[in-house]
Amino acid sequence: QVELAESGGGLVQAGGSLRLSCAFLGRTFANYLMAWFRQAPGQERESVAVITSGGSTNSADSVKGRFTISRDNAKNMVYLQMNSLKPEDTAVYYCAARSIASPTYDYWGQGTQVTVSS
Repeated sequence: QVELAESGGGLVQAGGSLRLSCAFLGRTFANYLMAWFRQAPGQERESVAVITSGGSTNSADSVKGRFTISRDNAKNMVYLQMNSLKPEDTAVYYCAARSIASPTYDYWGQGTQVTVSS
């Protein structure tokens, strides 16, 4: 069983920065692709950024150039550095893990709220 615990959300003014952290507990971190998703009120959950065990990344067009996903395999941590935040980035952000052999995300964190004021 895997547990994911996000931290680092909060209230920030537009143009500001936040760094989200996700602790991975329970299994071999290197065997998992990690991702950040977000869900704003009344909207569907969307993928923000993903990182493979080898460090390859991809991110949504809406956050390219502003958000950076990274991971520390020694500490079993994944991060989302968010710069130049906009009010439309306001959402609950979730960390998710997908094993190499799985077609879907197997584990989800409880979410952390990010609110960007204008």
